[in-house]
Amino acid sequence: MFHGKREHRLAMIDLGKKLKQCWAERLGIINEGDLLKVIKRNKRALTLEDCYFVGLMSGTSLDGIDAAVVKLSGDDVDLIYFETLTLEDKLKEPILRLNHPGFDEIDALGILDRALGLAFANAALKVVKKAGLTPEEITAIGSHGQTIRHRPQGIEHSLPFTLQIGDAATIAEKTGITVVSDFRKRDIAACGQGAPLVPFVHQRLFALQGENIAILNIGGIANITYLGGDGSLLGFDTGPGNMLMDALMQSMTDARFCFDEGGELSAMGFVHQPLLKDLLQHPFFKKIPPRSTGREDFGEDVVQQVMAVDISDADKMATACELTAQSISDCVKSLPARPEQVLICGGGALNQHLILRLKDLLHPSQVQTTTDVGLPVEAVEAVAFAILAERTLHGEVNTLSAVTGALHDVSGGQICLGRNRRMCFS
Repeated sequence: MFHGKREHRLAMIDLGKKLKQCWAERLGIINEGDLLKVIKRNKRALTLEDCYFVGLMSGTSLDGIDAAVVKLSGDDVDLIYFETLTLEDKLKEPILRLNHPGFDEIDALGILDRALGLAFANAALKVVKKAGLTPEEITAIGSHGQTIRHRPQGIEHSLPFTLQIGDAATIAEKTGITVVSDFRKRDIAACGQGAPLVPFVHQRLFALQGENIAILNIGGIANITYLGGDGSLLGFDTGPGNMLMDALMQSMTDARFCFDEGGELSAMGFVHQPLLKDLLQHPFFKKIPPRSTGREDFGEDVVQQVMAVDISDADKMATACELTAQSISDCVKSLPARPEQVLICGGGALNQHLILRLKDLLHPSQVQTTTDVGLPVEAVEAVAFAILAERTLHGEVNTLSAVTGALHDVSGGQICLGRNRRMCFS
């Protein structure tokens, strides 16, 4: 069980005072005495003390549904249970089709939205049961959804947008639990990138006063969070994480293998320097943070660029792995100060060849995984969305403009009430 204190954050928020103000406004109560009576009757709901949340994450790698049951008690965070559940092939194929910019089928989108909602609901119910709890004991589910498009710059001067699917209403109906979803759109509306979202949670789980720490989240896309010892915070996408490597492995093996397990194939190859040089010329790497990216930048076109080069499969994989490692290293070197410690999470933390390359490139920083400090690498993002959901229910900030470039901090997420709505809003 992971047990993390959030008391080390530099700017502690007076939740009691803020909650009183928030709930007074929501309930239309003017008299403080009446408000205190309501709070006393509903102390658990209003303070969210000893409350259980479920966090769900399905990333660009499509390697499964990460589901975590988390107990939040004041400033304490306890991971009660975590599991990565299989994302069925019948769902993966339409996700990939809809991710392709040339495919715009509204019926397919609507059907997949409902189907993913059902898959997410089943994942939530499964981990709740395995945690020894019942749905009635869960305050809310924080569901990131499956990203289909992420266009923070828009298309040819259009309004920026982001689109995640996995119908929250279906999740709420199936589970009976209130669902918080669509975490990115509020930040996009405030002229932000809508990503990354996890630095807010990284700060609460991992920041230490007086120590510079970097958190590397290597999923399909990799992002970095810089936690300055002086309380400063930065976060942005570094570029491809596992996405390119996974797509290459699937292309090379006719989908018999979905990823390079442990980085074994890339460890057997040699980096093709001319190809690596070409890949590092991608326009995304020239953008100055705040920045975010996705399959739109590092999808099929880049896969075909690598596949077109006449080198061995192992060399292609080694080059793709080096692209991830060097793009991350370049970003770490651009931080305000060298981090004493680098903590890696996400599926990329299981690629031993990639970890060895990062240890070499980031020396003398100490490189570890979040598992080494008590939180499984696969669980971090699911835990994050449980925490983000809690903040949404409080009406508190959970997305930082210092990270996304938005006009101001926002409380992201839309709430779909379940049958347990009185637990949240009595």
